[in-house]
Amino acid sequence: MLDRELTTERKKLTFGIKSLITIIAIIVVIFGMLFVLRIVGKAKLGGVVAGTDAVSIGERIGDEDENRILYKGQEYQLNEDIITVLLMGIDSETVDNVGGQSWSADSDSAYSGGQADTLFLAIINPHTEEVSFLTINRNTMATVDVWDENGDYIGTQIQQIALQHGYGIGDEESCEHQVKAVSRLLFDIPINSYAAISMDGIPKLNDAVGGVEVTVLDDIVYPEYSMNLHQGDVVTLKGEKAYWYVRLRDERVFNSNETRLNRQKQYLKAFVAKAKSEAKADIRVATKLYNAVSEYMVTDVDLSTFTYMATEYLDYDFNLDNIYSLDGETMMGNKYEEFYMDEEAAEGLIVDLFYEPINQVSP
Repeated sequence: MLDRELTTERKKLTFGIKSLITIIAIIVVIFGMLFVLRIVGKAKLGGVVAGTDAVSIGERIGDEDENRILYKGQEYQLNEDIITVLLMGIDSETVDNVGGQSWSADSDSAYSGGQADTLFLAIINPHTEEVSFLTINRNTMATVDVWDENGDYIGTQIQQIALQHGYGIGDEESCEHQVKAVSRLLFDIPINSYAAISMDGIPKLNDAVGGVEVTVLDDIVYPEYSMNLHQGDVVTLKGEKAYWYVRLRDERVFNSNETRLNRQKQYLKAFVAKAKSEAKADIRVATKLYNAVSEYMVTDVDLSTFTYMATEYLDYDFNLDNIYSLDGETMMGNKYEEFYMDEEAAEGLIVDLFYEPINQVSP
């Protein structure tokens, strides 16, 4: 009897040790995979999709490889460690339209790739351990590369920058055109990566973090979309409501895009805060987010790079003060609203975000 009890206890102990070893092995494998993904991801962040270190602001000084400028009597050094990612919300109701369609003579529109209704440049600064966002008004008048319906390059025209994404013969190419246009607008600042997300992918992205709470900024009453939100309401956006909150605008009201842009900035802040909180509790949330939106997204940021970014930058500071907008003026064009950027103000902002002062130059 005693022998049987001892045997049973040994079996329990053996089972417990095996279970513990198995659990430890699983943990080691998971963290090992995360480590490998981080290393691979870090290596892939060094490339540049568009732009150059020779930013067209101020006066170049010193050796060319030093990336120094003289701007308003102050010497600045380009922060070469900054990582930039252009985030695009594409006005497209179907997954197939996210990144553009092949050109043909039968194309219904020169903008069949979908317009970039939302443009945010994420700026990750390891020196200050901050993540900033620069919002770009979709109506900003900018130099845009133009192709005709037959795929022949026409040249450049001044158009709303949101239209640039529509030109292209493929998913990645449409995104690269948009990145180039944004970089050119911002004085050729280098942009490392991009992610274009179809707007109808927002519900899955939103619900992957359990919904996002906001205080409604303006009345959003559209019975046809089951939207009945009023200014001051505190709501947790779920599913389609998140989509319509960042998408709807009253086109009968002048400069309605600015009102929508404020909502998008507010939502971005709330979403990032919620995603960070969820990821700190469970790092697998980062992979969950990536997988949730992957079918709606065209990006050059693969899972390994995303995993690296999520783990490396999780504790970086991000708040409303880190969301910047380009100053300028909205006016009515022949048919649509047009936003004209204040170039002098934009130069100052780019210097503040991407450069570091070296030493005060005597006047």
